Amino acid sequence: MANNFKEASVEEINQVMQQAQTAFEAYQKTSVEEKSIFLETIANEIEALGDELLLKASEETNLPLPRLTGERARTTGQLRMFAGMLREGSWVEASIDTALPDRQPLPRPDLRKMLVPLGPVVVFGASNFPFAYSTAGGDTASALAGGCSVVVKAHPAHAETSELVYSAIKKAIATCNMPEHIFQHVHGTSFESGKALVQADDTAAVGFTGSTGGGLALLKYASERKKPIPVFSEMGSTNPVVFLPDTLNKNAAELAAQYTGSITLGVGQFCTNPGLMLAIESEGLHHFISALGAGIEAVKPAKMLHAGIHTAYEKKSAAALEQAGVTEIRKSATAAADIEARPVVASVSAETFLQNPLLHEEVFGPYSLMVICRDEQELIKILKSVSGQLTTTVMGTDDDFASHPLLLQLLPTIAGRVLFNGVPTGVEVCASMVHGGPFPATTDSRFTAVGTNAVKRWVRPVSFQNCPDALLPLALRQANPLGIWRLFDGEWKK
Repeated sequence: MANNFKEASVEEINQVMQQAQTAFEAYQKTSVEEKSIFLETIANEIEALGDELLLKASEETNLPLPRLTGERARTTGQLRMFAGMLREGSWVEASIDTALPDRQPLPRPDLRKMLVPLGPVVVFGASNFPFAYSTAGGDTASALAGGCSVVVKAHPAHAETSELVYSAIKKAIATCNMPEHIFQHVHGTSFESGKALVQADDTAAVGFTGSTGGGLALLKYASERKKPIPVFSEMGSTNPVVFLPDTLNKNAAELAAQYTGSITLGVGQFCTNPGLMLAIESEGLHHFISALGAGIEAVKPAKMLHAGIHTAYEKKSAAALEQAGVTEIRKSATAAADIEARPVVASVSAETFLQNPLLHEEVFGPYSLMVICRDEQELIKILKSVSGQLTTTVMGTDDDFASHPLLLQLLPTIAGRVLFNGVPTGVEVCASMVHGGPFPATTDSRFTAVGTNAVKRWVRPVSFQNCPDALLPLALRQANPLGIWRLFDGEWKK
């Protein structure tokens, strides 16, 4: 679909970012309750758009209405989740160490620390999640909750959807009497617009979900600034899944059905898609491969998000299948049309996989590669060879887990989320979720893009020493007017 929106110029982007800085300063005077109501009002206004929003998103992305209905609920749910986080209050990590004037040999001053917002945040909308990772998605919700202003660059693949969500946010701004430019929205398809947003003097941080190339480009732009800023890019991941021997021998057919669904869910267009499978040679593995192949063959091709993603899938999957030693297990029996993708699974020996870096790369779409290992040592070698991941999964019985302690010990070192007996597709939005991982899954493995802890990307700690009580932020005042949990002289108190 053609994008009919005007591309923002560098001059316009600089003006937008200046406005964002002014709004950020005004937003600091907004109370916790006012911010909470603002986030809830955005959620209400998005829901008030009704079917118009869902139909437009489906038209632009080829995603089915049930998927989009669920994603809209996730989007409004996380806005309300952050409102609840603000009201609870402990996210600011307030800590107080009161003065010890008589301490010997040196007295201790009164010290009080909390998290404060960085400033204007630039968010790049994601192609594969037109709601949850785009205009009013997790980056925007967490940044607004953290006290930052936000500028979103709409993804050109669903620009009209982004405009509709923007209209909902503008209504919420007016209803809640928020600073006019606390949230702004721009369009751009060129590298220049993205570079200008990152390098504008007033930009304080960047959020991105997309390709490795795109994420690294933004990181480079940020590093070239006179004053570097953090870039939180969530990029590629093959999400390796380990199938242990006992569970394959006992549950091959069930596991194959489960992973047929996961590999092809959403036409494979999830950053947590299981693109790499690992197992030790066994009879159970052969049963699993046979059943998985039959399952994949029965899945009909479906349209991908847009022509660019489809072209990339066709190119990268073909290149992987053409590599020496790679065997195609099965692909969808139905021929693909237009921008439809045919699901495909393949296999390769561990030895060949280790020698061919191309096979380590993500193929974004309904594709997965099974790496067949001779023993546990070779399997561990494969895991150590893969780059940082968003997820890694282990499928096994209790006997499997008891028999492979070294393997289990390795898994948390390569990924931000370790799953047991499940599928990586599906990310719960809650305080305990980590959607991040070692480079190149993300540019900073210390943070998550999903859940309440996502707010910590947009804040920094500040310590106040011997500050008069009346001048302190409310979270640090002696009487605790917000009633939040604080670490007070080494003890958690409310």
